[in-house]
Amino acid sequence: MENIKLFEEKKVRSHWDEEGQYWLFSVIDVVEILTESTIPKRYWADLKKKLVKEGSEAYEKIVRLKMQATDGKLRETDMVDTETLLRIIQSIPSPKAEPFKQWLAKVGYERMQEINDPSKSVDRARENWQKLGRSEKWIQQRMTGQETRNKLTDYWLESGVEKGEAFAMLTNIIHQEWTGLTVKKHKDIKGLKSQNLRDHMSEAELIFTALAELSTRQIAETEEAKGLKQNAIASKKGGSVAKNARKDLESKTGKSVVTGENFLPPTEENKKLK
Repeated sequence: MENIKLFEEKKVRSHWDEEGQYWLFSVIDVVEILTESTIPKRYWADLKKKLVKEGSEAYEKIVRLKMQATDGKLRETDMVDTETLLRIIQSIPSPKAEPFKQWLAKVGYERMQEINDPSKSVDRARENWQKLGRSEKWIQQRMTGQETRNKLTDYWLESGVEKGEAFAMLTNIIHQEWTGLTVKKHKDIKGLKSQNLRDHMSEAELIFTALAELSTRQIAETEEAKGLKQNAIASKKGGSVAKNARKDLESKTGKSVVTGENFLPPTEENKKLK
């Protein structure tokens, strides 16, 4: 999920990794704030070279994600997690370094508040979707689907499945079973890169995703699935329930449930065509 955080009224592009449960921040935005440089890209390029020479682990943890630039276009930019960003900040002499560290702690604290009190996260998410022009019907379905997802991941944790790659693997099994596509292929069809797939699903896609995950959890609970292997079997069965329902609906409507439609802002080329 892409977000914009504000530090002293200046924007810091950020991305919440749902699977890993951590923030990623745009390094170039932070460098611009701390150095007040008119050419932060050059400053960051020089600093990266320095980090490489020093053999810093910070350089190796840089992630390239497409984020919205000032001109509205999506461009790849260097992103790092909070721990790595703190290491980078140590290499930048700036009077704003300490206030920025406190700001990072505040961002983390707010996230902890959301985890402890989900209503805060729900309210913030609803506001963001409303600003993006989503309908109330879509928002309600998105939130219902997230609740279903959370109950499934809670079961996975309780049954001995570790967060991260294992969660991603099980999610992909469910998704591929009911859609016939991997998560990556589905994102490719929608023209997505770093964006959250669920934030660009149609109402029908959200409903069938929720059905697949609800079925997976109930099957796993019934079979008392433990560990990755048994939950993978339950995931395939759960996805199959939604697949059969999808095929039944498509046979009656003649329309595909899985779609390439998205909520991305129109490109310059599309604007001209319109």
